[in-house]
Amino acid sequence: MFNELTEENLFLFAAKHYYNPVMGDIEEFYEDMNRFKYIKRLINKYLETGTLSERLIINHLITVYNVFGIDPANRILELKLNDAHWSVLKPFLIFLKYIDNHKYVDVKMDKKVVEVLRTI
Repeated sequence: MFNELTEENLFLFAAKHYYNPVMGDIEEFYEDMNRFKYIKRLINKYLETGTLSERLIINHLITVYNVFGIDPANRILELKLNDAHWSVLKPFLIFLKYIDNHKYVDVKMDKKVVEVLRTI
């Protein structure tokens, strides 16, 4: 059913993989879905200004991967982010051990992001 993830089937896919044992209402699901948008905005901010909010990106990523799981979160990020975003995102995913170095081999990692993450 979800061989190809699209904007049209995104919410159904996300709901199927969503796990939040303390979820109070549907608003929490939408808040967690909005985290993908926040991640994209933070990466755009870095690409435009050079200001990296690494800890905020890490916090959003941890939450997203905790409630959706690794493979579903990767698929949603693949849908939501373009190639320019992945050079910034890939070092975070490796740092958090959500992917290994062999995933997304065609994506070159942003050197500044790598250096910042090495200091954490």
